[in-house]
Amino acid sequence: MALQKIAFIGLGIMGLPMARNLVRAGYTVTGHNRSRGKVEALVADGGNGADTVAEAVADADAVITMVPDSPDVEALLADEDGVFAHARPGTLVIDMSTIRPDVARALAHQGQEKGLRVLDAPVSGGEAGAVEGALSIMVGGEQADFDAVRPLFDVLGRTPVLVGPHGAGQTVKAANQLVVAGHLQLLAEALVFLEAHGVETEAGLEVLGGGLAGSTVLQRKGAAMRERDFQPGFRVALHDKDLRIVTDSARTSGVTVPLGAQVAQLIGSLNRQGHGDLDHSALLKLVEELSGRKA
Repeated sequence: MALQKIAFIGLGIMGLPMARNLVRAGYTVTGHNRSRGKVEALVADGGNGADTVAEAVADADAVITMVPDSPDVEALLADEDGVFAHARPGTLVIDMSTIRPDVARALAHQGQEKGLRVLDAPVSGGEAGAVEGALSIMVGGEQADFDAVRPLFDVLGRTPVLVGPHGAGQTVKAANQLVVAGHLQLLAEALVFLEAHGVETEAGLEVLGGGLAGSTVLQRKGAAMRERDFQPGFRVALHDKDLRIVTDSARTSGVTVPLGAQVAQLIGSLNRQGHGDLDHSALLKLVEELSGRKA
């Protein structure tokens, strides 16, 4: 393995299982996280722990970051005590967070000025995809850097694709979040519709999943939505942030996303109602309320 020593910063719902998969694949992984408990969980599975960013990246061949939002990534990478200040020249810095495409491009430029190789590589697949090593990975950057990191991506996901230059990965991820939100909203509406007509929803979703209406969203989220189990695989608050990226970027580029804008409003409403820590499939709650069928 050309890239043997990996620093992994951000051990949340997605980051911790991703880091664990790298450990299991034989990489030397040093984790850092704001809450120490997640670091200890990685250490228990054979990884190493670091108390600071500087300590985590000092000896790393590659640095993976996985944190919530654009300001978090900017601070983590570009602050005076961040990754760019402490990583060795030539280190590959792979941001797998979901952030604004313009921020990804600016950070790539800053990293290059420090002699670092930067990729934006956001993922899709939720917690289950992270645990299973089945993520879709959308990568922006240079072909040579993608090729160097490909063995890591093959551990973390089944569909790593270089989609264009710096920032392109984040643009594709924004499109992904637009499609996922639309699927979730329509699945929520379909479930409430079926229930209102007395249809047994397990059977209903089974047959829908076998036809053109079938999707990964239905496969992964349908059963939990039927049971009103909204334990977070991907939190409402994060999808709200992602859809603001979509609507802002669409406005900047002059693209109209009428259905996406409507679902963005619904996700935003759910977040502002205090449901930000629920899974984004909790859109079902809004459909029930709007239909006068709130339990």
